[in-house]
Amino acid sequence: MSETIDDALRRLETVLSRLEGAVAQRFEAERDPSDLETELAVMSEDRARLAAELDAASARLVEVEATSADVGQRLGRAIAAVEGVLAPARGSR
Repeated sequence: MSETIDDALRRLETVLSRLEGAVAQRFEAERDPSDLETELAVMSEDRARLAAELDAASARLVEVEATSADVGQRLGRAIAAVEGVLAPARGSR
């Protein structure tokens, strides 16, 4: 008799699992289309915002690279000037 009860419980668990799966599938199928439209609109807004941020970051990178090149050139001229001042002093030793 215990085996009969165990079998019945197993079958009940199987049926309940299948029922839960069917209910979940039904809820997914009946999902409100406006929810999907809202989600799509939010994703589109996020994409536009991220594209604008990327453009701004790219423009800033171009500015930083130009400034870096300018600083490098100035530093090179300063080093050459210091070496020019120090060269005669080294030769007189």
